[in-house]
Amino acid sequence: MTGEWRSPTTDDLLDAIVALPHRESAALFMRDLCTLKELHDMAQRWRVVQLLDQGRHYGEISRETGASTATITRIAQWLRHGAGGYREALERGKGVSAQGAAADRRVSP
Repeated sequence: MTGEWRSPTTDDLLDAIVALPHRESAALFMRDLCTLKELHDMAQRWRVVQLLDQGRHYGEISRETGASTATITRIAQWLRHGAGGYREALERGKGVSAQGAAADRRVSP
């Protein structure tokens, strides 16, 4: 599965992301890297993942996020049968969001 999209260039990008020290640095990097639409689309997909993990129904998720049910179905397939990245991020993110926000408030620009 990884052979289709992994390359030295994508690995360099991943290394750059994981090397960032905190959320604000990640936000600045992502804003420089992506268009506003790309950021919106990725954030929407992540919200869909979170709502699917909560057991919410597709129609409800669509109304809340604006994502089509076709998009939600694709995301659900990746959540259940993908590479495991969504699942790991969900597990690691539990309880971390509040800690990260508090740490970001302590970081000076």
